[in-house]
Amino acid sequence: MKKIGISLFLVMAAVVAFAQDAATWKSLEKPLNFYLANDLGRNGYYDQKPIAELMGKMAETIDIEFVVAAGDVHHFEGVRSVQDPLWMTNYELIYSHPDLMLPWYPILGNHEYRGNTQAVLDYSNVSARWEMPARYYTKVMEEDGATIRLVMIDTPPLLDKYREDTEKYPDAGKQDMDKQLAWLDSVLTSAKEDWVMVVGHHPIYADTDKNDSERTDMQKRVDSILRKHGNVDMYVCGHIHNFQHIRKPDSKIDYVVNTSGSLAREVKPIDGTQFCSGATGFSLITVDKHELCLHMMDKDGKALHTVRRTK
Repeated sequence: MKKIGISLFLVMAAVVAFAQDAATWKSLEKPLNFYLANDLGRNGYYDQKPIAELMGKMAETIDIEFVVAAGDVHHFEGVRSVQDPLWMTNYELIYSHPDLMLPWYPILGNHEYRGNTQAVLDYSNVSARWEMPARYYTKVMEEDGATIRLVMIDTPPLLDKYREDTEKYPDAGKQDMDKQLAWLDSVLTSAKEDWVMVVGHHPIYADTDKNDSERTDMQKRVDSILRKHGNVDMYVCGHIHNFQHIRKPDSKIDYVVNTSGSLAREVKPIDGTQFCSGATGFSLITVDKHELCLHMMDKDGKALHTVRRTK
């Protein structure tokens, strides 16, 4: 009887805790809500399954419209085809909650570039929720009069590190870098939405032990375009496997690194760091006409930090 009593107490405590979490999550909701997730594919290991389950539970409370997948859905060598078993073990069988049967808008990360990048695009013909029309593309979302433009870019071909390593990243050097940058410039020139968010896999500014050339290439080729237009609210990315929010005194843009949805790394502040954390998790983004919020959520469903833009 004692064991039954303890078990009942634990169940009731879990129910109360979930109700408290759900109430907290509900308070974050706006007319338009979506997730940002990246650096996922670990065949369900580490924190991938619990975080996927958490994303589903939160979507039972908050009306999530879609998921932005900012690269490296597949570790470590990408996929070989649309029939590759990794589609099951990294994605379909992990993000299986009914409330995650939403549009997923992906981009390619460096790990996808180790494999068959065309297969990642072609999976759109297999899965009803995998919506990747091109290597880079833009989408405008609207809800209750609030509009946000997502500008999805393909960063590995913009970095010399990948372009020059034709053995490990065979497709990177084949892409027309100048064409993509001209497209980015054109899209931002005409962007008139309430909010503009540019999504890439690689950071422009971040604490990382990755090669410095990754950031300097992004600063030279991408950040110069973002700053030119003055209408970009956030640049969000992954790659580094931790949370970072950076502001530069000479830029009005919030630079955000979203953590890994499976396995995270340690992080320390750098010049301009507003917040950083080595927790695993994902980000919840909420939008209305007057406010854009990016909530950094850890694997326990706690909002560690909020990047807030207001008008």
